[in-house]
Amino acid sequence: MAERRVNVGWAEGLHARPASIFVRAATAAGVPVTIAKADGKPVNAASMLAVLGLGAQGGEEIVLATDAEGADAALDRLAKLVAEGLEELPETV
Repeated sequence: MAERRVNVGWAEGLHARPASIFVRAATAAGVPVTIAKADGKPVNAASMLAVLGLGAQGGEEIVLATDAEGADAALDRLAKLVAEGLEELPETV
């Protein structure tokens, strides 16, 4: 299973708008991805309710993972989005 560990770059954490941006990117990745707090249970990264339910705070470490073949590029894009706290989806997502 491929995974990326990254700290949440949005000051407010994965709440409301940042969660919406992240979920759209996870859905666009085209592979099943999970997200979890470093010590928590993984949830579907394409589910707004699941992502909001994590309660991930700014600066907190999260783990993105997938067991899909060739998903390294998708995980890299999602990790960059989370780490940089981007306010909109880059065209490459």
